[in-house]
Amino acid sequence: MKRWLAACLARLLAPRVVYGFRHADGRWLAHTRVSTHTHIGTPAQLDIGDHVFIGHFNLIDASGGLRIGEGCQITNYVSVLTHSSHDAVRLMGRAYWGAREHVGRLQRATELGDYCFVGPHSVIAPGARLGRGVLVQAYCHVQGEVPDFAVLAPGAPGEPARIVGDTRRRDAPWLLRHPQVRAHYEAWAGKLGPEWSRDEG
Repeated sequence: MKRWLAACLARLLAPRVVYGFRHADGRWLAHTRVSTHTHIGTPAQLDIGDHVFIGHFNLIDASGGLRIGEGCQITNYVSVLTHSSHDAVRLMGRAYWGAREHVGRLQRATELGDYCFVGPHSVIAPGARLGRGVLVQAYCHVQGEVPDFAVLAPGAPGEPARIVGDTRRRDAPWLLRHPQVRAHYEAWAGKLGPEWSRDEG
């Protein structure tokens, strides 16, 4: 009986992905999926698109304003941040708690453009702005402006992620082999020029 009860509890408490999400403005996003084991802080400040996937064990901090565009995928163990208090706590010590003004506290809006992918164990820093179609590899620390279609790889220890490629180069061979999906791709990515129209294998 105890084993059965433990198995039932484990199944009930295990991470699950829930289909459908209520946007702060009341819209129902039927194709957006969010894990039961992800924390969304200040959801009223979250502007999220449909067809978004947010996996297990993520921190989604929307307190400073956060936009997650249509079709974004946020894997597991990711922090998407719009504020940072570590400087303020260090500067103010015990006076931080209950203070009306927090010297050194950073708060900036963050944005993930449409159809971005964020790999596991990555941090999207406050104020980062990712263009559409960006691919963030695992273990990246992303800061500042990231252009459309960038592929980001981890930087040296303590350094931000660096651009190492373009997702259109990855996507072009697939689109050539499967022309039936090209119109869907170009609906959000725009028309691909001739430089992306050859298969480099």
